[in-house]
Amino acid sequence: MRADDIRSAETTRFDIAALGEVMLRLDPGEGRIRTSRQFSAWEGGGEYNVARGLSRVFGMRATVVTALADNEIGRLVEGLILAGGVDTSLLRWVDHDGVGRAVRNGLNFTERGFGVRGAVGVSDRGHTAASQLRPGDVDWDEIFGRGGVRWLHTGGIFAGLSASAGQTAVEAVTAAKRHGVVVSYDLNYRPSLWKATGGQSEAQRVNRAIAPYVDVMIGNEEDFTAALGFTVDGLDADATRLDVDSYAAMISDVAAEYPSLRVIATTLRTVRSATVNDWGAVAWSPDDGLVRATQRDGLEILDRVGGGDSFAAGLIYGLLTGETLQTAVEYGAAHGALAMTTPGDTSMATRADVIKLAGGGGARVER
Repeated sequence: MRADDIRSAETTRFDIAALGEVMLRLDPGEGRIRTSRQFSAWEGGGEYNVARGLSRVFGMRATVVTALADNEIGRLVEGLILAGGVDTSLLRWVDHDGVGRAVRNGLNFTERGFGVRGAVGVSDRGHTAASQLRPGDVDWDEIFGRGGVRWLHTGGIFAGLSASAGQTAVEAVTAAKRHGVVVSYDLNYRPSLWKATGGQSEAQRVNRAIAPYVDVMIGNEEDFTAALGFTVDGLDADATRLDVDSYAAMISDVAAEYPSLRVIATTLRTVRSATVNDWGAVAWSPDDGLVRATQRDGLEILDRVGGGDSFAAGLIYGLLTGETLQTAVEYGAAHGALAMTTPGDTSMATRADVIKLAGGGGARVER
């Protein structure tokens, strides 16, 4: 992706706008959801996490397009968003009836897992304010045109919240392309989200409607299969590792189907245990072909949630700042690795941490 493909910072209000739901994450720490008597509170959401990383870690101007029910939980989430350095001026507040019969805020209980015990997530997000966003609720011409945004990021988690959310995502990416805004999309297929709205076939229908408007497509091999219908060969016998040649073949098929794509990127993860993963990434563009980030086998993990979102944030930062695709994917892989060493959905890394690790730095003590 060339620098002249992206609107200039001088003529825009925001570097990045994310469209998606922001939930309250309740974290039992080292314990389990079913036995915990206390929880740490974080904010998180697949699309929001990317904007938050670009703001807090990389110093970019970020905003989030979302909706919250106007009660104490919603105001808590707002405060957490503000603490993450993300602008809330585009946040839509919805009246709360006092009980949550019609609208509410999403909750996400997540335990981290350890060793042979995998991480567990339990979402409680029915009838949420963000899931009820519909076409016409957001003035995209104001945001992208008169306001000015360089990059829009959204994904399959938001699109899968409801039929109207999927329609809103289509409306957003269509408007973004009309205004020359770069669009990134993380396929992020979650079977539980689509179960009540048509399952995998509906996910593919919605994602195929969005894909022609996307510039940067992000997803693992399971996402491309489930969310877009591409057949992928090359999984090993225990279905944990896909070789790079198979990724290259898959990416070639995706690029042929959607010629407007300028970058396709994915993480490479092999799960050895909940706390040890092999971690890497690849990315493709028409000019560069396939490039691969540094492979980090045996990566020790504290909390894997948000690793893919932090990969996306690092990749986007590299592309926004005019770095080569190789550098951008190194930033993404390094940021994802660092984010998984701390608790919560969102990254606690610094830009200096990311650049150091991407450049080959290690874990020696700094004094």
